[in-house]
Parts: sequence; C-alpha cells; structure tokens
Amino acid sequence: MEVVHQRCAGLDVHKDTVVACARISEGGKTRREVRTFSTTTGGLLALLDWLKAQGCTHAAMESTGVYWKPVWHVLEDAFVLVLANAMHIRAIPGRKTDVNDATWIADLLAHGLIRGSFVPPRPIQELRDLTRTRTQLTRERARHIQRVQKTLEDANLKLTGLITDVLGVTGRRILEGVIRGETDPSQLIGPRLHGRLKATREQFHEALRGEIREHHRFLLRMHLDQIDGVGKAVAELEVRIEKLMEPFKELPERLSTIPGVSGTTAAIILGEIGLDMSRFPTSGHLISWAGLCPGNNESAGKRRSTRLREGAPWLKAALVQAAWPATKKKDSYLRSQYYRLRARRGPKKAIAAVAASMLTAAYYILLRGEPYRDLGPAHHELINREKTARRLISRLRDMGVEVAVKPAA
Repeated sequence: MEVVHQRCAGLDVHKDTVVACARISEGGKTRREVRTFSTTTGGLLALLDWLKAQGCTHAAMESTGVYWKPVWHVLEDAFVLVLANAMHIRAIPGRKTDVNDATWIADLLAHGLIRGSFVPPRPIQELRDLTRTRTQLTRERARHIQRVQKTLEDANLKLTGLITDVLGVTGRRILEGVIRGETDPSQLIGPRLHGRLKATREQFHEALRGEIREHHRFLLRMHLDQIDGVGKAVAELEVRIEKLMEPFKELPERLSTIPGVSGTTAAIILGEIGLDMSRFPTSGHLISWAGLCPGNNESAGKRRSTRLREGAPWLKAALVQAAWPATKKKDSYLRSQYYRLRARRGPKKAIAAVAASMLTAAYYILLRGEPYRDLGPAHHELINREKTARRLISRLRDMGVEVAVKPAA
C-alpha cells in the first residue's frame, strides 16, 4: 500500500497521558519510536519538541471526550493535524494497548486511511462553546420550571391548568405570594387578573385552595432563585455571543431570512458549521455530516433501517426545533414540503426533511453571501408537471369522474 506521509505520528490521548508513536519511512524501511508524555502544559510542549526532532509533518489523534483539545491547541500551529472518529479507526480486537493504539493510528495516517473530523477555527470553537452552554442552561431552566409545577401539584394548587406560563405576570405574582406565606386566594390573585387570561376569578379561587406547607414554600423559593440565576447567566451569554459575532454580523442577519430561523438559531448554525463552506464539497455532504439524511444499511439485497444517524446533535436539534415554526408560514416552499411529505411518510420524517432543506439554504447563503429566496409552494408541482397531472387525474377517477386531458393552447 502506498505511503502518503513519510514522517507522521499517531497520538493515543488520555486524561493524564499521551502515548505518541512517530513513524518514519526512509529508503524503503519503516522505523517506529514510541514515547509517553503527560498532558500538562510542560508535557505537551515536550511532545511538540520531540515530534519536531523526529521531523514529523502530520499527526493524528482520536476525538476522546474533551481531552484532545489541549493537545490540539498546542500542536495545531506546528503540524497538519487530523482528528479521527474513534468508531472509524478501530484496531483489530484482542490486541489493544496504548502503544498498539498509537502505532495503529500512525500506520493509518501514513497510508492516508483516516478521514479527519471537522474542527473549526478557534473563534468558531469559542462561539460553539457559548451556544452549547446557552442551550444547556435553557434546558436546565425548563427542568426547574417543571419542578415548580410538580411542587404546586403536591400542594394541590391547580395553577398549571389555568395559565400557560407559570412564570408569567400572574403566575409569578401568585408564586411570590405563596412563598411569603399567604393562603387567601383573593390575596394571591391580587386586585385584578391579567387581561389575556381566560379563567375567571371563581376558577382561580377554587384552584388555589390547596394544602401549602413550609416545605413547599422552601422548594418554590429555591427553584425560583435557580431560574432567576440561570436567566441572568443566559442574558450574559447572549451579550458575549453578540460581541463574538460582531466581525461577521451580516451572516446571522442573512441566515435569519430563512423562515423559522431566529438570531439564536443563526448563532448555533454558525457555531456548529463555521463560516467556510469549502470544507463541505456539496450541500449533501453537510446534510450527511449533520445527520439529517437517511442512512444506508443494505445487505443481500435487503434494505434495513434507514433511520437518521446521530450526526451533529446540537445542530440537528436546533434545526428541527426551528423547522416547526417554518412550516407555519403560508405560501412558502417549506410549508408545502412538510404537508406533501407528511401525507406519505408521517410528521417526524417530514419535519426532518424540512430541517434538511433549511440547512441546504444555510449552506448556499454562507457559500454565496446571498439572502434566502423562497422557491414557492408550487415548486414541486412545476418541476414534476406530468407526475402531478397523473396523480390528480387518478384522484378524480377514484371519485368516479371521467377526465379528458388535452394540452393547453
């Protein structure tokens, strides 16, 4: 097999150590040398000097949790680095040691058999960390809201059945009153109800006749403090995200022209796929990387599961969430696509297809620097006129209507 890289290294990264195998091919002979370094800054700098002394030009490592990141940051300016998916470079079972793993990675890299994972530049990595942290904090806030609702049910306060948002104007006023020790429904409701509430004062009186104990007040106070703290942290993150996107602020504005894509979703898209679309040869490669296309699993002529692969979970979740409001825009291509596919494949597969279309649009927006252009609700019918005509004629015949078709003048 042809050797692509004459001097390269394979790195088996762990929490406390890095096992490095330098592979040097000279004069038709191959020499390997293995050393172990610590993952402290001093140890990584020693690894850098040793690889330079060996004359290595390329190095590969597995994406092991977050432990690969410090190694990558120290070596990225001196070598061509390749981040490998651990599932793609499994060694022969039964012979697994740290030294064998590093040697195996070096051999694969020397022959060009490792497909590198997508690693964005450092500013995009920082944006990715911020958007992912914001998503995690938002989920944590939602969990605390659910715990508030659980505490209210335990106290037999049927507030969640009367108002949509427990932390809205009315809900927050009632919760603060409960925490202060008020038990009279009239005092909890206040002098007047919010104008948009449909429930009557009598319904609120009946719903707020519960059994409130000091235990419930303590839990409600604790959860509200946590919610307020998370909300403050999210606000600080959003300010930091806006500051980080200032050099390319026109890109999220263009992405926001896609139906369903908000400023937050645009930041997530940029943080996950970066700004340089040349890393993905086509939009199909990007969709496959994100895990928004059916998988291939065929053997002996039988097609097995075609479920979506894992892909990029942060990006996929954000796009699927944004796809639901996108289907609400009238006279749009995305709405037409959703209802066309939902009739045959169901709502879940249809919404995944809409998310893939939104990612395709984002790809070309970032590639060409143009805003979103809607194809229109009749796009599929226009490009498949004969197929659409046959389908409509078949439906009319099923209804007992004879149709004579002739081309228009």
